[in-house]
Amino acid sequence: MKFDQEAIIKTLLDGNYITADDIKKAGEYAEEHRGSPIEYLITEGLASNDIIGQAIAESLKVPYSNLKTKEPSKEQVLLIPEEIAKKFHVVVFDENSRETIIASDDPKNEDLAKELAVIFPNKKIKLTFSLSDDIDAAFVAYQQGLKTKFSKIIAAKGRIVPEIWDQIFEDALLLKTSDIHCEPQEKKVVIRFRIDGILHDAGEIPKEFYENVVNRLKVQAKLRIDEHFSAQDGAIRYVPKNYPHPVDLRVSIVPVLDGEKIAIRVLSSYVRDLTLSDVGLSKELQDQIEKSSKKPFGMILVTGPTGSGKTTTLYSILKIVNTLKTNITTIEDPVEYKIDGINQIQVNNQTNLTFAKGLRAITRQDPNIILVGEIRDLETADIAVNASLTGHLLFSTFHANNASAAIPRFIDMGIEPFLAGSTIEMVIAQRLVRRICDSCKVSQTMTKAKINKFGPEVSKYFVGDNFTFYRGKGCESCSHTGYKGRIGIFEFMTTSPELQDLIGKSPSTKDVLSLVRTQGFKTMFEDGVEKIKAGITTIDELLRVITPQ
Repeated sequence: MKFDQEAIIKTLLDGNYITADDIKKAGEYAEEHRGSPIEYLITEGLASNDIIGQAIAESLKVPYSNLKTKEPSKEQVLLIPEEIAKKFHVVVFDENSRETIIASDDPKNEDLAKELAVIFPNKKIKLTFSLSDDIDAAFVAYQQGLKTKFSKIIAAKGRIVPEIWDQIFEDALLLKTSDIHCEPQEKKVVIRFRIDGILHDAGEIPKEFYENVVNRLKVQAKLRIDEHFSAQDGAIRYVPKNYPHPVDLRVSIVPVLDGEKIAIRVLSSYVRDLTLSDVGLSKELQDQIEKSSKKPFGMILVTGPTGSGKTTTLYSILKIVNTLKTNITTIEDPVEYKIDGINQIQVNNQTNLTFAKGLRAITRQDPNIILVGEIRDLETADIAVNASLTGHLLFSTFHANNASAAIPRFIDMGIEPFLAGSTIEMVIAQRLVRRICDSCKVSQTMTKAKINKFGPEVSKYFVGDNFTFYRGKGCESCSHTGYKGRIGIFEFMTTSPELQDLIGKSPSTKDVLSLVRTQGFKTMFEDGVEKIKAGITTIDELLRVITPQ
């Protein structure tokens, strides 16, 4: 449903949530950054999503139901059949003997009112507005498990293979899965979902159906169905039922002993809308990134292992610099998210369009800003350095364990130390930790003796006798894991004159770390400790992804 942004902004102004000056700045931002005024208000912290939700409800002249502060029970959700709930995006918010309160992201839909009258024939229906994401979160109550759903599909003897894939994709999207794995074994095929960085068994497919399952995916991904003994990569734009937009899928198929293993990366479109604050950057780091990203030339590198959120961070930075006055061109493998106003090039090895050749071509396209998906060899690094020296601001990802290790590794690739010192403007290193589930978060007191069991490198950050920490008990909303969603932990290093001199001497990681420590450098682990104290994550989760330096 499309909303009248002017009506929403007027409601916010009338309610004294924002000022006329805020509206003026929001309008200027929207005009310059190809965005919307509401996006600016949320990014700047002038209005939360809940306040925007209330304003939308007021503009529609219906009440607002906040599903985050009062989650409907599983029993309430199941009062509406799954097919209808997902078709109209509705959930029961509350009920009593006389009326049923319905939360919807389109409460003015006349067809919805007719359907609800059939489901609740003897009750008054009260329609309210809720945010789409909050309604989606409630749909987890319909979860039955893929194994049960597959059994029903097979027993029905209908379009078995297409329905199996539809069910896999539907569950993956509902659970915000980043990767889907289909792993053939001797007598069955195991389906696994990676959710918040952790793999979970999701279901099983009988082996006799698997060949057709693989072939259907190959056809959709435009791969060869007669090739079973070599690796193949493809892509699918999947259009799910009852989902607001298409979903891009990256497909990889490799031969294993018991068949062909499938791995599918689910590219979530919401990443395009994330701000630096959303990904977990502190205000200090946001200010530093904005300062560095507005310089006319230099390199900003984001480092970390595969799956640590580097691309998401880069896209969030691009949103800051993506204005009508700049020409931004990227070379990526693959292009994960399409962004308005940016020229995005896909690496294509079949036509010999590599990172290096694409980057060389981009420098002749009069860009202000260049994004290189990854610097993975000397040729690409050399062209990137030259582009930075000739008046271009260049963003890229780079594989290094931490920020201080990035510079020695960059030099080890073959870049002259004095050139590295002259071009590297900032290095950001990051990991992703799971967030504590807000729906089941509880506090707990931990003694110093218990904290000491984590080791001296952890306990030194907690001074005192007793500490209050938070954890998730486990609930339907988080599939009883205690965690829901992820957030980044970061460290960043800007190139000061002292660091530039040190880089010229080809320093070790230890040398770099020793210097930047004297300049106020904070490690990823220390950023994680701050997020533990803020009740965002746990000690166990932080130690799962990183060790103290």
